[in-house]
Amino acid sequence: MRRSLKIGSVAGIGIYLHWTFGLLLLGVPALYLWQGATTRAALVGTGVILAIFACVVLHELGHALTARRFDVPTRDITLYPIGGLARLERIPRESMKEFWIAVAGPAVNVVIAVVLGALAVAGGAALQPQVALFTPEGPQSGNILATLLWINLALALFNMLPAFPMDGGRALRALLATRLAYARATQIAANVGQAMALAFGLLGLFGGNLILVFIAVFVYLGASQEARQATLRQTTQNLRVRQAMMTRFRTLAPEDPIDRGANALLAGTDHDFPVVEGAGRDGDARDGDARDGDPRDGRVVGLLTRQQLIQALSERGHDATVGEVARAQCFTADADENLDDVFQKMRGEECSTVPVTEGGRLVGLLTMENVAELMMISSALGEEAVPGRSARDSAPEGGLPHQT
Repeated sequence: MRRSLKIGSVAGIGIYLHWTFGLLLLGVPALYLWQGATTRAALVGTGVILAIFACVVLHELGHALTARRFDVPTRDITLYPIGGLARLERIPRESMKEFWIAVAGPAVNVVIAVVLGALAVAGGAALQPQVALFTPEGPQSGNILATLLWINLALALFNMLPAFPMDGGRALRALLATRLAYARATQIAANVGQAMALAFGLLGLFGGNLILVFIAVFVYLGASQEARQATLRQTTQNLRVRQAMMTRFRTLAPEDPIDRGANALLAGTDHDFPVVEGAGRDGDARDGDARDGDPRDGRVVGLLTRQQLIQALSERGHDATVGEVARAQCFTADADENLDDVFQKMRGEECSTVPVTEGGRLVGLLTMENVAELMMISSALGEEAVPGRSARDSAPEGGLPHQT
């Protein structure tokens, strides 16, 4: 279940408020009133905060619309109390495309600052910002434009720091990747970010600035995560889906009782079960079992997850069929698709399991766990190739151990 509220869309891109944003909407006016501010001052102060987040939305749209020009879709934009996030479906392979997508957001903030400055000058307002927003008097009307101007400049400068997960870190990585391997470029950019994080942390600790310490932790963790993701991408970018997929799995039919799914869950290690229509039952499968193995002639119509299974048993007992509770799968991957492309799509669409087909026939399952195991094996061997399993080999014999 999505924990966000959709507030609109721009160019087909949904804009959402995360549920924690409600804490900000309640907390800002409460802070003003707690300090003894008037209701009007509290409302004006809250309005300025909302205006800042409107600028954040424009910043994220800068990323999203630039990505669209490079044929990279954006799933949505979500606002959190600490900022915004545009979820791109994938990172472009061309380094300079990633660079322009990264710098587009801060560029929007610079444009906003220029426009606000022009409006302030035209209206005879001073360009001196109000340093303290949270005072009993609230923001002063004559300083609002100047305050928003300087906040946008601060957003642009902060985001262009050459450290992940800020835009500057991605821009640095993109520039380095024009001369170096992607993983190496990411590692260098991550190291720069971690060094900056340590500097921020020391300054914050010795200066008694807890906000700077928080930023340091945020930057350090973001840089570490980006380095791990780059290592994963290096592992997957030259492989095919068939090299990571499970070839031993269990299936269910839409007409099967939900109890059959429960038996399948208990009988093995599978958590998700493809729902296949029109496949014959295996000859040695018992009546209470799922179909075991090779529904080559069936059509995949959905996926029954463990969460759906448990929820159906809790709410409906034994009275449901698999087809009534299984959801349509996020998408189906072809066995010869690029593994990195499919993995990025799985992340973007939040799919933990994807059925794999070949010529319209179900031949395997790809899970996030498969990809993680592939990365661990490749890392242990110091190779990008998968031992004993070629891009054309999807049979269990002679390959990696398969999950059952």
